[in-house]
Amino acid sequence: MAISGVGNLCIGVVDDDESLRRSVARLLRAAGMQPMTYGSAEEFRADAGQPRFDCLVLDVQLPGMSGVDLRNELAAEGDETPVLFVTAHDDPSVRAEAMAGPCIGYLRKTDAGSELLNAIRRVVSLPARGQ
Repeated sequence: MAISGVGNLCIGVVDDDESLRRSVARLLRAAGMQPMTYGSAEEFRADAGQPRFDCLVLDVQLPGMSGVDLRNELAAEGDETPVLFVTAHDDPSVRAEAMAGPCIGYLRKTDAGSELLNAIRRVVSLPARGQ
């Protein structure tokens, strides 16, 4: 069943855990969203044909460039896409670093899928961003 108002949201998911990427993609599709998944920040950056995302779900700890570093690069380029961080290792200093920049939330990978969907729902209610 689709969530009211999110039918055309395109969500980018960057996580090195393949099973988590598949699970999140299934959850988002079931909610009527359009997920695109990437195994690393570098893979995400290399995808020149990617659409404009309505929200990014980034793993904090990735091999190579971290999710926080990816968010920082995107923000420095003027990209205002809302970012939601997910992590398997909730370290207070990493959480503080992630929350210091623009992001809409910070979740543990063990949190219920409804938490992820609720965070994305908040994106739907945000005012339109410049393109």
